[in-house]
Order: sequence, then C-alpha cells, then structure tokens
Amino acid sequence: MNNSGEMKQRIVEKQWAALPQKRSEVHTAAPILEPGKWQQFDPFLLWMEDWFGQGAFGEHPHRGIETVSYVIEGAIEHYDDKGHEGRLEAGDVQWMTAGRGVVHNEIPPKGVTTHLLQLWVNLPAANKMAEPRNQLLKREEIPVRREDGVQIHVISGESGGVKASTLNYAPVTMLEINLDGGASFTQQFAEDHNAFIYILEGRGEFGLDGSVGEKGQLLALSQETEASEIQIQALEEPMKLLLIAGKPLREPIAAHGPFVMNTPEQIVQAYEDFQSGKF
Repeated sequence: MNNSGEMKQRIVEKQWAALPQKRSEVHTAAPILEPGKWQQFDPFLLWMEDWFGQGAFGEHPHRGIETVSYVIEGAIEHYDDKGHEGRLEAGDVQWMTAGRGVVHNEIPPKGVTTHLLQLWVNLPAANKMAEPRNQLLKREEIPVRREDGVQIHVISGESGGVKASTLNYAPVTMLEINLDGGASFTQQFAEDHNAFIYILEGRGEFGLDGSVGEKGQLLALSQETEASEIQIQALEEPMKLLLIAGKPLREPIAAHGPFVMNTPEQIVQAYEDFQSGKF
C-alpha cells in the first residue's frame, strides 16, 4: 500500500511478440522470455512456446531448475529416470523439480503435433541440489477462482483467496485467466515480485493507462517493491492469458545447456556427474 492506503497500480512497461522459428521438420519454437536476461526476468530463466511432434527431443538432463510444462493442444507422455511418468493433455501442467539432477523426455503421441508452453524457474542456491520431484497437475484438479465473466485457474500461488496446492521452493504465481468479451479482472501481487503476462487468445487492455495487448504478445509489467495490482479487461472478444509472477532470487547465475547453477565450477561438476551416471 502507498501512503494514501490505495494499492500500487502496475502498468505494462514493455511488450513484444513471440516470433515462431522453425527448429526442425518436427519442431517450431517461439521464445517468450529469451534466455540470458537473468536479472530482468528473475526468478524466471526462459519461457518458450513449442509446437512439436515425435522425434523433436531425446532424453536430456537438467540440474538446478524447475521446468513447468503447460499443454495448450495435443498431449505428451512424460517419463524420467527417477520413475516418474504420466500423460498430460490440454490444460494439464507438469511442474518438474530437477534439483540435483534428472534425465527425462516428453513425447507426443504418434502423428500428433503438441502445442505447449514451457517455463524454466530458477531454484534458490540452497535448493539447487534438492531431491527431484514431479507434480502432475490435472486440469480438473486445479483450483478455480470465478468472477463475473472471468475464470482463473490457479496453477501455482494464489488469486483472490483461491490457493493452489503446488509446492514451490520460492514463491511463484502462475494463473490461466479466461475473460469473456468486455469482462474485467484485477490481480494482486505480493511485494517485490516480477510479473509477466502472455496472451494466448484475444485482445485486451492492461493497467491504468490501458495498454493494449493481443495474441502472441508478452507483457512485462512494471516492477514494484510494495504490494500492487494490475487491472485487465478483455476487448470485444474473449481473451485467454497466462500470468506468471515470482520473487527475484538476486543470486549469481552460471548456466550452460540444461544446467543452471551459481558458479562455473558447479556447472563443470554437473557435467561430470551426468557423464559418470551420478544423477
């Protein structure tokens, strides 16, 4: 709150389009939050929109991060070397904590092109070597907040008193927000959280200044050190978006390939451990 007792209002500080790039015959990717801008996106490392079929990916390792896969269309079969496995369909989310190390793969059914978003969340230094875990969040089990003309699926964190059961090592909010044409909604943020919105469908106005965003655009919200909120209104058509927010870790980052640690020496150790079968 500011001195007048009113909630601090966030606005759209930057916005850009996620432009699809063909990676192979079976994989197209659009960077939403591109890697390398750690301080700007903290605690988020990257966010990708992917369209892919069988053969796009092979088994691969991770250490020091969490990966969050949100299926838009199609399906994937997931498995890892810790015995976790499961199937994700449209609206399902997988929240995988790589921690000290995991080898996994995500495979669409034969003949299916799967459309999903994958977010990488940095782990605090104290938790980078945590035991791997896998949270499969089925759509029908994700709690829902309902307002007039608005449905909010609370994947992680909280919205209007509706809380997700998702386990986090550091506070992260992830919401799927669906608005009818002309409907409006206000989301509050805890103090000192970075926040981003990606529009999946439709057009809307965001913040007190009414910044307009549309399908395929990322909106980076103004940074605030105190509790704050953003006003969102769909224009004439329904709008669907994902909102993410997290408290910056403000820790050193060393990253190479699928490993994100705090020092170059830890990256070297990660490769040695992976190659010697110590994951």
